[in-house]
Amino acid sequence: MEDGLFKEMQRDAERQRTGVESTDTGRLSNVSALASKIIQMEDKVRYLEEELKDSKKKLLELTDQDLPAAMEEINMESFTLSDGSEVKVVPTYGGTIRADDRPQAHQWLRDNGFGDLVKNTISANFGMGEDNLAKDFYQSALDRGLQVDKKEAVHPMSLKSWVKEMTENGNEFPSDLFGAFIGKKAKIVKGK
Repeated sequence: MEDGLFKEMQRDAERQRTGVESTDTGRLSNVSALASKIIQMEDKVRYLEEELKDSKKKLLELTDQDLPAAMEEINMESFTLSDGSEVKVVPTYGGTIRADDRPQAHQWLRDNGFGDLVKNTISANFGMGEDNLAKDFYQSALDRGLQVDKKEAVHPMSLKSWVKEMTENGNEFPSDLFGAFIGKKAKIVKGK
């Protein structure tokens, strides 16, 4: 009897050490196969993300460079495909304010009546349970010795719209300061 109890205790200890009640090769094979599928799927997702990135780049070259240049070469602004899709070249606008130019660009916007384009973000780090302190204004946070970060920025889409509006209205502005650019883009409206 003692011998049987001892062997049962050994089996219990072995099960606790391995974490496996019994060796079931079918179940273990299934676990291994699922792990392998995960690795394969992660690789596939990485590949597809790279493929998508490359495809977007190629599409941008076609719409923003190749087709507009080919149409301009033959003095064509628009045409219709046999399926009824309309192809036309439209102006495109954009801008990027370099970090070094931000203070001067923001000041120019303020001085010329466009200060509402400049957005201010003030952030402070508060610990747990400091919700009431978080509601205090920027100066109050400084007075209390809290670390506060202040950031000014013009949203990229706001800048793009502003560059378009300024250009189309014939208003002059320091385009270099705002990294403004004007290009052409082929736009295709699919037929019905």
